[in-house]
Amino acid sequence: MKQRWRLLALWGLPLLLAALLGWQILSGGASRFRPTAGGADGTVEGSSIASARNTAVARMSYGRFLDYVKAGRVTAVDIFDGGRTAVIEAVDPDLDNRVQRLRVDLPGVAPELVNNLKEQGISFDVHPPKAPSPVLGLLGNLLFPLLLIGSLIFLARRSSGMPGGPGQAMQFGKTKARFQMEAETGVKFADVAGVEEAKQDLEEVVTFLKTPERFTSVGAKIPRGVLLVGPPGTGKTLLAKAIAGEAGVPFFSLSGSEFVEMFVGVGASRVRDLFKRAKENSPCLIFIDEIDAVGRQRGAGIGGGNDEREQTLNQLLTEMDGFEGNSGIIIIAATNRPDVLDSALMRPGRFDRQVSVDAPDIKGRLSILKVHSRNKKLAEAVSLEAIARRTPGFTGADLANLLNEAAILTARRRKEATTITEIDDAVDRVIAGMEGKPLTDGRSKRLIAYHEIGHALVGTLVRQHDPVQKVTLIPRGQAQGLTWFAPDEEQSLVSKAQLRARIMGALGGRAAEDVVFGHAEVTTGAGGDIQQVASMARQMVTRFGMSDLGPLSLEAGNQEVFLGRDLMTRSDVSDAIANRIDGAVRSIVQDCYTDTVALVASQRDCMDRLVELLIEKESLDGDELRQIVSEYTTVPEKDRFSPLLEEDRPAQPLEQPLATL
Repeated sequence: MKQRWRLLALWGLPLLLAALLGWQILSGGASRFRPTAGGADGTVEGSSIASARNTAVARMSYGRFLDYVKAGRVTAVDIFDGGRTAVIEAVDPDLDNRVQRLRVDLPGVAPELVNNLKEQGISFDVHPPKAPSPVLGLLGNLLFPLLLIGSLIFLARRSSGMPGGPGQAMQFGKTKARFQMEAETGVKFADVAGVEEAKQDLEEVVTFLKTPERFTSVGAKIPRGVLLVGPPGTGKTLLAKAIAGEAGVPFFSLSGSEFVEMFVGVGASRVRDLFKRAKENSPCLIFIDEIDAVGRQRGAGIGGGNDEREQTLNQLLTEMDGFEGNSGIIIIAATNRPDVLDSALMRPGRFDRQVSVDAPDIKGRLSILKVHSRNKKLAEAVSLEAIARRTPGFTGADLANLLNEAAILTARRRKEATTITEIDDAVDRVIAGMEGKPLTDGRSKRLIAYHEIGHALVGTLVRQHDPVQKVTLIPRGQAQGLTWFAPDEEQSLVSKAQLRARIMGALGGRAAEDVVFGHAEVTTGAGGDIQQVASMARQMVTRFGMSDLGPLSLEAGNQEVFLGRDLMTRSDVSDAIANRIDGAVRSIVQDCYTDTVALVASQRDCMDRLVELLIEKESLDGDELRQIVSEYTTVPEKDRFSPLLEEDRPAQPLEQPLATL
């Protein structure tokens, strides 16, 4: 209400001044009479008569005017502007003695002129200039300063909400946290699926805020801080919204980057202001998203780190668990980089509990799909369980994006409901990118077909490799062709045979080019495959101990400079061991490539048929590919883990999820 009255006063002042000024002008112009100094008879005439007399048809010089006075040709004189001008009525002999009104510029009302007019018996009037109103003059003098001051106040008011504006001069060190007495995020725990363990930990926080006696009666204390850790898109911020919607207590939310400014000390001031407001509204919740922006390890980087960020972190550590304490304030933070956080921030007493929010398993994906499909029109043939099986590794954000892309495709194709075709296309788009134009160059198309069939053939005939889901020549993203594999649901442990099979599968494209076109005609299409092969082979030697060097960890120091540890990376192995590592990596890759070339060469007829079919259809399903391969050789049975889902209806045969190599 105060702001409203201030705004009304700000606009009312200049409007009032303008109204007063207009009233004075109109009232002065509407005045009907003003006094005039008369001649011998001393008459007083109205202003309208005076205005009529102050008109002339021509001008006359002062000397000629005196001659006319002496000759008796002037009959009347009206003096205006304090004696500077005069309008005379004179008889002109050249115009048949007609009376004319002429204007004369006078040097001033001289006594001799007045005496001369009296001697000649000429009637004259002196019309004094109009005296301006004192109020009008005062307003005229004050109008511009008042308008200038009002404009400055108006600009200051408008700039008060802008960063760095005049109104923010005293608010620079205040917190930017959004405050809600009772947060209405529209999200409850029922809207969060796929992270049941994390939900259970956070529901305890909400229960403590609502019924603290349940915990205090047995001597339990609620954690002061909860750190949500997990990959991007797993639902950390969504969990925080659910906590805010369920808790029913004051809620502060902000990002870690909002503490950090260019000026040293501003971030620490904002931290103090945040906790001051939180203590005033205790008990309450504070949610800090992306806390790694302010909580990175101190002393990091070249030159000792960033003073502003470190002072902000020091103040945050003090407020969370310092001398005074912060009873009644529960801090919830989220990050996907827990490795860069300062150890003092991670200790019990500040963040007592770390909650891992990982990518959901198949049951979690199914529950997430049920939540996000509530407002989607799905065809009866679409099975959410089938989609869940096809999308291992997908996070909650990926699944939401998948269903949204499928709905967009449904609207684009003018269908009433989303079918399995839109789901398949949406999966391909989410993983590999937008579909491009089909290839038209016959030679390039055939070369890419042999490359992709090489991947698919090796993946099909090597028992430890993931089965082929689909092979396509339709470009997506940066890839001209793609071979999709269906990884197993359980990928936490990978054997040496599986790693070797993956290396052979990645080398299948280059091996096919080598067998069909010759070593001199291999292309750059296998560049990405070779990078993956080198990385997997080196990890087998240096990280997993799967080489002749034995079960040793031979990884070189890989800590980055910004983490504040070593300025330069150090090698933990000697030059001789480094040479042996390179030799072991080369040996693994060479052995795998030799076996891959031999496998592809032995199935040349099968590969030629598959290539011709792929060029004709542009896409081959995994089942169709395995059926054709089985006509030429025995396709090994692959061990697959298919978790059972508790559904009311029996599970139908479903396709395996898609994945890129």
